[in-house]
Amino acid sequence: MAAEFGVVMLLYLKQAIERQGDGRLLEAIDQGAVQRVRPKAMTVAVIVAGLIPIMWSEGAGSEVMQRIAAPMIGGMLTAPLLSMFVIPAAYLLMRRRSNHLKGETR
Repeated sequence: MAAEFGVVMLLYLKQAIERQGDGRLLEAIDQGAVQRVRPKAMTVAVIVAGLIPIMWSEGAGSEVMQRIAAPMIGGMLTAPLLSMFVIPAAYLLMRRRSNHLKGETR
C-alpha cells in the first residue's frame, strides 16, 4: 500500500509541476500534495474501519487474524504520513538538485 500511495503521489506532483512550471516549484508541490489529502484519508479510514472489528473479535481463529490485522493497521496509519510529508519533501529536494546540476536557477 505504501508503494502504491507513493507512486500516485509522485504522479500528482509531476502533473502539478507540468501545469505550473519549475519556476514555482514549491507551490506546485504544495498543490499536488493537497489534491491527495481527501482521497487518501478516505481510503485509510475505510481500510482501518474494516480492520478494527478483526482486532476486537473473539472465537476460532481470532488470535491469528489479530496478529495479521495489527501490523496492517499500523501500516495504514504510517504509510499516508510517509506519502504526504516525506515523499513531497524528497521530491522537492531532488528536483531542486536536478535543476541546479542542469545550471538552472532555483
